[in-house]
Order: sequence, then structure tokens, then C-alpha cells
Amino acid sequence: MQKKYGTGDHYAPDKPRKAPVDAVDTKILRFLINNARMPFLEIARECGISGAAIHQRIRKLEEWGVILGSRLVVDPKMLGFDVCAYISISLQDPMMLNQTMEKLRQIPEIVECHFITGTYMILVKMYCLDNEHLMHTIFDGVLRIHGVTATQTYISLNEAFSRQVNIDKLK
Repeated sequence: MQKKYGTGDHYAPDKPRKAPVDAVDTKILRFLINNARMPFLEIARECGISGAAIHQRIRKLEEWGVILGSRLVVDPKMLGFDVCAYISISLQDPMMLNQTMEKLRQIPEIVECHFITGTYMILVKMYCLDNEHLMHTIFDGVLRIHGVTATQTYISLNEAFSRQVNIDKLK
């Protein structure tokens, strides 16, 4: 979700408010983060509450936006996507951020897009079949977006690990 301030077309995200998560909610989240397919009744037994209470709490966590859904995780390399690249993108005008992000959304190889600080304004993560596919995606996709002035590409040689946020610090 985004807000617009004044008359400009710039990106300003809504500041999310922190959800009032208690110790039981944290325990539920820990089970679901470790195994999203864990049956709710098993979670209920582990938490010492009823199955109905688990359903209510999970629905509440979804309504608050704490749980955004569950998904199947596919290994891109096993499907032949041998190149993972991160591309930093500069824009000629910061007012073009929203429209640029929408254009980037239309490039199917891009799986993540972040508004960042520093020299560049945008960081994207993409998967390509090979270096030639990456080159075509950059030159025929990213660099053809009106307002993109520069890019810097980083190729990931290997993903050492990927994980969910650590909720152990929650009180």
C-alpha cells in the first residue's frame, strides 16, 4: 500500500503498525514457520489450546497481516534457471519510481523488487536460464524502461541459505 504526498508521483509506503502478538501467537508462528503444513490440531495440542482457538488465532494473524499466506517453494536451479542476478537500478527522476516499479513487475524473470537507499533507487532479484537470457532481460526489458539511467548487475554464484525472519526476539 502506498500514499501520495502533495502532487508528486513518488513512493511513500504506509507505516505498518505492529500487531499485538502474544506468547501463544509467537508459538503458533514458530510452528508454522518451521512447517507450514503442520496440522492445526497438532499445533493446538503443542500450545495447549483448542483447535477452534488455533483457527481463530491464525485467522486473526492473517487479518492483521502477520501471516501473508503460505506458498510452495520451488528450486529455480532444478527447473533450469541457472543464473540468479541482483540488479541495482538508477532513475533519472525519483518521481518515476511508481511507474518504473510497475514496468519491472511486468518482467516475469524478476521475482523481487525493493526500493533502496544509496546510489541506486531500486534493487531487483531475477532468475534467468543462462547468461544470454540474463543479457536479453536486461537490455530488452530493464534498460528499455523510460527513465532508467543506469544499472549494476551482481550474479549470485550460490545461495548459501534462505530463511524466514527470526521471531525469537519477540516479547
